[in-house]
Parts: sequence; structure tokens; C-alpha cells
Amino acid sequence: MRALFAFIAGSLFGTGLLISGMTDTQKVIGWLDVFGNWDPTLAFVMGGAILPMAAAWAYSRGRSPKLGGTFPTPPEPKVGRNLVIGSTLFGAGWGLAGLCPGPAIASLSFGGTGGIVFVAFMLAGMILTPRLKSQLALA
Repeated sequence: MRALFAFIAGSLFGTGLLISGMTDTQKVIGWLDVFGNWDPTLAFVMGGAILPMAAAWAYSRGRSPKLGGTFPTPPEPKVGRNLVIGSTLFGAGWGLAGLCPGPAIASLSFGGTGGIVFVAFMLAGMILTPRLKSQLALA
């Protein structure tokens, strides 16, 4: 049952990314190009994600998931070195490629080598980062 709900949620998420234009790298780059030919339409996508998530956090407080486990605790609202470095790297990758992890995985469904290359390097980064982080003592 849990796998079914995960499949439904993932399909809904991927469909939303596709319909909203988040898998279109030119649209995303237009959103990020604030000082150029800025395209503000993705602000509605951001709002469409933030508002339901805020409601879900409020609703889940004091409850437990129906499919087992526990809800994650809200993150600490502090800004530290790891957050700044991670955010900077994420933003640079997003701006250079026009994709972030969710839309990149959704873009795999309609072909193209760009999404495949992005996902391959994203996975490599996810594997290498913990090792690099421990060597740099950023933990």
C-alpha cells in the first residue's frame, strides 16, 4: 500500500512539474534571469508548492502517518555554513543546467540526452559529496 501511495504521489508531482513548465530548461532559466528577460510565471509554481506544504505541516502536527513511520521534524531555522554552501552549489547548478533534481528526473520520461547527463552527474555528486564533506571537515 505504501508503494502505491508513493507511486501516486510521485506521478502527481512529476505531472505537475511537466504541466507547470519546470522541465523546460529555457523557462527555468528565464525565471532565474532577473536582470534580463525575466519570466515571473514560475512564481505561481513556487506558491503552489509552498502553500499546500505549509498546510500539510500544520495538519500533521501531533499526528502520525497512516502508512507507518513518523513525520520528519521541522528543520532548525538557523543559517549555517553548510546551508550557505549547499544553497550556493544548488543554485549554481540550477542556473547552469536549468534543471533541479525533481524536474530532471521528470524530464527523463520524454527523452533527450541533457536530462540523462544531468541525472548521471547529480547522482555522482550525491555519492561523492559525503566523502568530500568529511575530508573538508564541513560537518
